[in-house]
Amino acid sequence: MSDSPASLPRRLLAEALGTCLLVATVVGSGIMAQRLSPNDIGLELLENAIATGGVLFVLIAVFGPLSGAHFNPVVTAVDAWFGGIDRRDVAPYMAVQVIGACAGAVLANLMFGLSAVSLSQHERTGWGIWLAEIVATFGLLLVILGLVRTGRSTWIAASVAAYIVGAYWFTSSTSFANPAVSVGRMLSDTFAGIAPASVPGFVIAQCVGAIIAVLVVIVLWPKHSPAGAVAMDVHKETR
Repeated sequence: MSDSPASLPRRLLAEALGTCLLVATVVGSGIMAQRLSPNDIGLELLENAIATGGVLFVLIAVFGPLSGAHFNPVVTAVDAWFGGIDRRDVAPYMAVQVIGACAGAVLANLMFGLSAVSLSQHERTGWGIWLAEIVATFGLLLVILGLVRTGRSTWIAASVAAYIVGAYWFTSSTSFANPAVSVGRMLSDTFAGIAPASVPGFVIAQCVGAIIAVLVVIVLWPKHSPAGAVAMDVHKETR
């Protein structure tokens, strides 16, 4: 790792690429699962979850030291709240995350011979689904912040990947937990897609989950441990 700070353009490129590859993985593995295991929703979901968890682990490990590997607007917002990144960087981070997510969905569609953009018809709505997104986002941030504030940031890649794989199965929404990913996934009318009309409810629920997570973390871990006086993500090690 470099000892010099990563410039904002480099960090934004890392966030865009990471989010693009993450959504390409979610959408692409969903398409592959449908083709390899038709009419078996359980097996399709398992294949989708395993692929997503595996690639997410690698993406966080690779891009974490550079940009923090947020790939998620709520993670960026919470990181800024706790002082991990400059608040002036929040809007650019979020912008490239959304752009990267949309590019990832388009890339996945094209890799499987589909139209570049096909708006999803998969409606995901209702109180149970929204509650699931609150829980999924709350849990994701609890994992990240809990590890950071107890001085175990090196566990983030493995822990986040493991949590997402598990949350695919214990939440009725299959754990989007990410506004940028939610927007990107509406561009693919495939297994992992979400209808555009369902996205606002998901984003609101994700924001609610993030707020609850911040409040709980402040109560559980009001201060970093002596060994954990680092930013929320490992990218502070190189800043």
